[in-house]
Amino acid sequence: MSLVLLAIAIWVGAWAFNTWLANGRYAGRGAVRLAVPLIFGATVIVMWEIIVRGLSVPPVILPPPSRIVETLFGNLGILWPDFVQTFAKGALGGYLIGCAAALATAVLVDKFDFLRRGLLPVGNFMAALPIVGTAPILVMWFGFDWQSKAAVVIVMVFFPMLVNTVAGLRDTSAMERDLMRTYGSSYWQTLFKLRLPAALPFIFNGLKIATTLALIGAIVAEFFGSPTRGLGFRISTSVGALALDVVWAVIVVAALTGTAFYGAVAWLERRMTFWHPSQRK
Repeated sequence: MSLVLLAIAIWVGAWAFNTWLANGRYAGRGAVRLAVPLIFGATVIVMWEIIVRGLSVPPVILPPPSRIVETLFGNLGILWPDFVQTFAKGALGGYLIGCAAALATAVLVDKFDFLRRGLLPVGNFMAALPIVGTAPILVMWFGFDWQSKAAVVIVMVFFPMLVNTVAGLRDTSAMERDLMRTYGSSYWQTLFKLRLPAALPFIFNGLKIATTLALIGAIVAEFFGSPTRGLGFRISTSVGALALDVVWAVIVVAALTGTAFYGAVAWLERRMTFWHPSQRK
């Protein structure tokens, strides 16, 4: 009971300190904006540790964070090949192919109106298909290695990227396009000098959405067939063996990978769309 009270006291203290930081005179500074979520996350982890140990929760139900970290570093030799198989091959490969194909298709859809009327409704239909239905089919088509996982990722990221890019290409005003025509610009000159740069915020919105979809798709696809490595394979086998600490270690790896992947794309967005109002401080 005392440990539970200690957890409550830590939560109240951290909440008050975070509120003071967020509403104080230095709230707008970068260090404070970074410190607030870090303090919140650290508080949740500390409370998790105290409550699980204080209430003697069985590890098979919920292991404490300290055990998860110990399992993570104790199994790096296993988790690293899993990471390479799932992210570096399946998720990243499918992400690059799917986004590049969607970008090229968006240009064709923008140029030929019949494609916009015919392809985008198909995209809405494909986006509604459940991954648990399409993943086993693609695994049977492309085999149990990373190629089938990349195929699942391509299907998942293609249409969100396509829809965002098409919307971005159509975002320029008629006055801007007329001005380019008065300069004698061709369609491709207008595309590369006006419409694609103006569409970058939409394109990066699609790229950021695709980062999370890519990792989720690759992991879920491994549940339906995989060689003896991969984050999804490790989760399914560890759940069967009741090794919940390994499952949580894999979840930590996936969460850190997804966060870093999203952050890298967001960093690139800030560098390439610094002129957009959304990037102004």
